[in-house]
Amino acid sequence: MEKLYKLVLLLLLVGSILVGEVSAQTGDLPRSTPEEQGVSSKAVHTYFDSLMALPNTEIHGVMVMRHGKVIGEFYPEPFKAEYQHTMYSCSKTFVSAAIGLAIAENRLSLNDRVAPFFAEYLPDTISDNLAAMTIHDLLIMGSGITPSGRLRVENGEWIKNYLGKHVKEPSAAFEYDSMCTYLLAAILQKVMGVNVLEYLQVKLFNEMNITQADWEISAEGYITGGWGMHIQCETMAKFGQLLLNKGEWNGKQLLPESWVEQMLTGHVKFRGGGYGYQLWLCEYPNTYRCDGAFGQYILLMPDQDMVVAITECTMGSGVPQRRLVWDLIFPTLTDSPKKATSEYSKLVKAQKGYKFPVIKGSATSPISSSVIGKRMVLADNRLGWSTIEFTTVGGELKLRVYTTDNDCYDVVCGNGEWITTWIDANPPYSVRYYNRYNGLDGKFAVAASYGWVDKSKLDVKLHYVNWISSLLLKIDFDSNEIEIKENYSAQPFKVKIL
Repeated sequence: MEKLYKLVLLLLLVGSILVGEVSAQTGDLPRSTPEEQGVSSKAVHTYFDSLMALPNTEIHGVMVMRHGKVIGEFYPEPFKAEYQHTMYSCSKTFVSAAIGLAIAENRLSLNDRVAPFFAEYLPDTISDNLAAMTIHDLLIMGSGITPSGRLRVENGEWIKNYLGKHVKEPSAAFEYDSMCTYLLAAILQKVMGVNVLEYLQVKLFNEMNITQADWEISAEGYITGGWGMHIQCETMAKFGQLLLNKGEWNGKQLLPESWVEQMLTGHVKFRGGGYGYQLWLCEYPNTYRCDGAFGQYILLMPDQDMVVAITECTMGSGVPQRRLVWDLIFPTLTDSPKKATSEYSKLVKAQKGYKFPVIKGSATSPISSSVIGKRMVLADNRLGWSTIEFTTVGGELKLRVYTTDNDCYDVVCGNGEWITTWIDANPPYSVRYYNRYNGLDGKFAVAASYGWVDKSKLDVKLHYVNWISSLLLKIDFDSNEIEIKENYSAQPFKVKIL
């Protein structure tokens, strides 16, 4: 019977993929004006302007919904609605949904002990606390195992190394740890016979017309769970609306209402909010968020019937992104439609006009001809770049990058404009953990702009627009040195040209 169930799931998965190939992906949610949904266009416009003005922040995409309709969205050039984005810990809430679905199918329960799922990974001696650890404990970040960022970096035996650590009393303390979610993803895969992404595709995504989703996979063969999901901003908004609807989508109950309620329950409470099943309770009453590093957010506001999805890269706390909603939009809300005003046309114009500044500078310099075609070997650096070379193509400057991972890719750079190039190579990543990128489709896009700011100084800006990273390269050919600033790095670092 279990083999038959897994076969049915796989057949459904194949069918959903075939349907997804011809389905629309963006522009799928219904659109409306803010006023029709009882919101001020001016307030939404001010919110968007405020997001773009946040320090140490690069906004990549924002979508605001009320009453199930999109009332505002923007993607600053060179970003686009169709580009996917890495979710970091925003991925966790999707795993929670998958666990709830498996529980509804009576394949799992909250009280299931964790250890029996991983007999092949267990230490020789199993402590009472390890034996007592349950799925509920993992959902609330209460495994009893002290988190360690090094565990994911050193090798690919994550489960064995994690369960081999000292275990304190489960659920006695909240210790946020992506490994808890990773174990949940592994448990679901063991039980269901398909991984979390495949399971969600069958149970949720196909019904919600979500066709473009990837997820990183560990060396052990499991979805990473606590991070690594790669989706579009509109997919984030759809998932937020599903939770806001208590699991209902287009008249179908896709996710059990009782499970959504448990997800949003503060199982762990602390000053300024709390933690449910793999999502956060915000400081504003009855508001919630799926929360990923560097500012990936799905904000849920049931009382206001609103969802806000944000992709970005920020060095900030992320608090302003949500408090600006409370402060700027909430005061304008009404239960009935507002009178249309000219503010809506201003909002539409603003949404189309947001743009990251291009590099200012000349297209050539007195020494540019001596630079073209010269391969520059770089000193060891955290980007893993070994050599770079500039050439020209169709009158445009082209940057070729060679990496220590044996990747090589070309990026066409625009002068006074952004030019986007698709590459068969991996983008810079903030965490160099073992087996990173595995499971992603490998097609990434880089938007680039350049300018000679002095006779011997060339600036190049790279936005990896369907990822998260950006790089500012300030190349000084007099000193043979490159100053590099990553958008998630507080300080630039320098690399010598050897």
